[in-house]
Amino acid sequence: MSATQLLNPKAESRRRGEALRVNINAGEGLQDVLKSNLGPSGTIKMLVDGAGSIKLTKDGAVLLKEMQIQNPTAVMIARAATAQDDICGDGTTSVVLLVGELLKQADRYIQEGLHPRIITNGYEIARVETLKFLDTFKITRSVDRELLLSVARTSLSTKINAALAEQLTPPIVDAVLAIQRPPEKPDLHMVEIMKMQHRTASDTQLIRGLALDHGARHPDMPKRVENAYILTLNVSLEYEKSEINSGFYYNSAEQRDKLVASERKFVDEKLRKIVQLKQQVCGSDPKKSFVVINQKGIDPLSLDVLVKNGILALRRAKRRNMERLQLVCGGSAQNSVDDLDPSVLGWAGLVYEHTLGEEKYTFIEEVKDPKSVTLLIKGPNQHTITQLTDAVRDGLRSVYNTIVDQCVVPGAGAFQIAAAAHLSSESFRKTVKGKAKWGVAAFADALLVIPKTLASNSGHDIQDVLAALQGAHAEGNMVGLDLTTGEPMLPVQEGVFDGFRVLRNSIASSQGIASNLLLCDELLKARQMGKQSGPGGPGGMEE
Repeated sequence: MSATQLLNPKAESRRRGEALRVNINAGEGLQDVLKSNLGPSGTIKMLVDGAGSIKLTKDGAVLLKEMQIQNPTAVMIARAATAQDDICGDGTTSVVLLVGELLKQADRYIQEGLHPRIITNGYEIARVETLKFLDTFKITRSVDRELLLSVARTSLSTKINAALAEQLTPPIVDAVLAIQRPPEKPDLHMVEIMKMQHRTASDTQLIRGLALDHGARHPDMPKRVENAYILTLNVSLEYEKSEINSGFYYNSAEQRDKLVASERKFVDEKLRKIVQLKQQVCGSDPKKSFVVINQKGIDPLSLDVLVKNGILALRRAKRRNMERLQLVCGGSAQNSVDDLDPSVLGWAGLVYEHTLGEEKYTFIEEVKDPKSVTLLIKGPNQHTITQLTDAVRDGLRSVYNTIVDQCVVPGAGAFQIAAAAHLSSESFRKTVKGKAKWGVAAFADALLVIPKTLASNSGHDIQDVLAALQGAHAEGNMVGLDLTTGEPMLPVQEGVFDGFRVLRNSIASSQGIASNLLLCDELLKARQMGKQSGPGGPGGMEE
């Protein structure tokens, strides 16, 4: 113990108390910033960066990632909350609110002289019991389209307005169902999200196929073809310079003409094989079409040849589109035209070009069995498109979670009301020995921050709403909050559901981060922590 501690133990205790106070204030401060975002009635925040760029959002994950946070404790909470979003796709705002409330409730008991360690012991007991209760509270049922629509609608309505959420819900659910191949988990990477600044947000649609952000480069090529065989190529159909330094010396102009002719003949031979394949599969049937999508270039002379043979050709397609094309249409990509046969071709019922200003888009639709689909997000401006993109990602993730978990949890604060009542029940309190029961009580009170905040953001009296919800639950009902009337409702009947893994992770991570902050009694300035001494480092021992 230092001389300062021996001479003035009260000053030491005060300093430790100040460190704890800083942590609690940071948690409460971050909670105050984000609590107005929670739920369908939450408000929107405007983010402005140093360059003047503006983003409007009510998504907690976006806010925490984009906000400039100076306080180290608040930074730590923000990182834990964004990790929740990375793992589950939702629940970021809930984590911040729970951490802030756990710190606030603990502060009440600390002010009365209870040691933080006792509170954290109670928090740990409460966390374990709450997660056990969640397993009994969840609803295990067959996952059908109707249930997924309810889950996606609940998730989207917390990010965007209710009318838009209603319109976006079916495309999002259908996108995940289209790529699902039971019993395997759906791969959300197979849902391509494409943005188009056009019309309104309600025109966002699901394309059971692929949308390419470029079109044909020849004015005479067909703009719309049906019953199309699709050849995916990674072959250069243009004159190319050699990849190493080289030179040619001509004795006469005739020699140069011969070289040009031989180079052209090399490309023409490739085109001849493509045209032969087209004639083989299409013949003279006018109802059949042929499309070439090439990852490399096609020169104007080659385009002319393809046009004369009625072939729609796209050049310089992106690599990711070439990979998706095989998943959408079938067939296989070819790196050579030497061994072309009908088995390498894909098929699409409709291929058409859409021109928007100076931009061209090519849509490949009406495919047989798409393993990848495209969500085309439309909006009148960049702000709307960005907001929609964030909401769509969360919606896709909520549908994915439900399919994987095979269960849902009644929403609108129903679980928090039931869990708080369970922790406060006499039967459970008897199992908690000693002072830790105060930590359990604080945890139960902290859970109520979710229904309280939902009521506050909807303009209802918090105490009246809480009393009504607790009264309805005491009668044996599984009730949540009706945000319109402020009365208790049955969320199962209204189709309001939360994700099981979202709630599970938010409870676990909130308790962990709050307990760590409560046990932190000193703030110290550190060196660069990635360069401290250790085994094998400066001053350390090598094996």
